Amino acid sequence: MVFTTRLSQGKKGAGTRNGFETELRRLNVVQKNGRPNRPTTQGKVERFQQTMKKWLRSQPEQPTTIDDLQALLDAFVEEYNDHRPHPSLDNRATPATAYTSRPKATPADDRDEDTHDRVRYDKVDKAGKITWRYNGQMYSIGIGRTHTGTRVIVLAQDLEIRVIDAATGELLRELVLDTSTRYQPTGRPPGPTR
Repeated sequence: MVFTTRLSQGKKGAGTRNGFETELRRLNVVQKNGRPNRPTTQGKVERFQQTMKKWLRSQPEQPTTIDDLQALLDAFVEEYNDHRPHPSLDNRATPATAYTSRPKATPADDRDEDTHDRVRYDKVDKAGKITWRYNGQMYSIGIGRTHTGTRVIVLAQDLEIRVIDAATGELLRELVLDTSTRYQPTGRPPGPTR
């Protein structure tokens, strides 16, 4: 859940973006997560960790402090990337050679293709509001007490939100979420409609 809420079916925050995902999007980084509980998709990292653990165990002097361990890890990374020929690479090249010889990916120019669209079914509470989670924060959106108990469909594209009466299709509220305040008032004066 720290890296993605995309796979959190049925859990709190499902379908929202957490802070990490929002920051990656702000930087135009496309996030790609491996499937959880599928060791084959995580195999490269696990194989690297296995090699690193074997190398650390084989060292004649074992670290006794965090600084000693960090020095050994730095030595391993340099050996692994810059000096050790890798049998799976062409001409048994080092990982650093293979990495520097390939073209690098760049951020996408157009973020419009990566909008975060959500549909949610909800019911207006006794106070005349619904809740909405965005970037890991909970917001209250005022709909009006006259709609208490009304079943609604909430359509969102990033910060643009529309609340529709599920029975009639009437648009009850349209807003751009103001992330600087937790409550999104209706803009009407409090009290019954005159």
